[in-house]
Amino acid sequence: MGASGDPPRRASSPGEAPAGLTLVATPIGNLGDLSPRALAVLGGVDAVLCEDTRVTGQLLARHGMSAPMLPLHDHNEAEMIPRLLDRLRAGERLALASDAGTPLVSDPGYRLVRAAIEAGLPVTAIPGPNAAVMALTLSGLPPNPFLFVGFLAPKAGQRAAAIGRLRAAERAGLSATLVFYEAPHRLAEALAALAEGLGGDRPAAVARELTKRFEEVRRGSLADLAAHYAGAEARGEICIVVGPAPEERTGEADLDAQLRAALQGASLRDAAAMVAAATGLPRKQVYARALELSRDT
Repeated sequence: MGASGDPPRRASSPGEAPAGLTLVATPIGNLGDLSPRALAVLGGVDAVLCEDTRVTGQLLARHGMSAPMLPLHDHNEAEMIPRLLDRLRAGERLALASDAGTPLVSDPGYRLVRAAIEAGLPVTAIPGPNAAVMALTLSGLPPNPFLFVGFLAPKAGQRAAAIGRLRAAERAGLSATLVFYEAPHRLAEALAALAEGLGGDRPAAVARELTKRFEEVRRGSLADLAAHYAGAEARGEICIVVGPAPEERTGEADLDAQLRAALQGASLRDAAAMVAAATGLPRKQVYARALELSRDT
């Protein structure tokens, strides 16, 4: 690796944790999905940083292990970082585990990882379960490229605005399968909002209780899924997967709308390039129109 990469490290052997901070993926439902390497690290570190000590404590107890645990969550991460960096500088081995899945993916820990990297301290990970990737692979929708959005805002206005920004990005050239997390009690309204903002005919899937006994993946259009869950109770952890936007024939009004959306977050040249790629129109033609629109504003 180059000068900006982490220093080379040898892989840890069973019962040995690597130096520095290790991100450990934990099961998203089926406890049998905890890997041998994850077990070795959790049993060999000086402390386990966890989103909820009760959840991680149960996981460790199931495997006959005990380790010092420290809570690390959104409310205390900033305050904990200096102390944890001091412990890492002193040579301690720390593990970071979320309640379920891969740390940092919609879970706490990013600020600590960023601080450790900036301090030149070793950071590595034990890969494992991830609900977003599993839902994507089971959805039957194009797996790449994909965009992981995470949780939509719980309030209707903020949620609609976020979906509107995604749709504007699609009009400006984004073509990707979208992956969301959602709480079960908000699933029906989230699907209705996605159908309204992205189009009810968009192919989609709802994956829930992944890796568990009642695992279910329901596939259909956004409108059909919204109608189903308007009258059906959803339980468990939820992923929503939405297929890419269909190709659209671009008229003059559509071209202007795409350019205006792209110009909000990009230079004139970059906006024209993105829209030309998305529409298939000649780049010179799109650039000329973008130039006219920029002069009118």
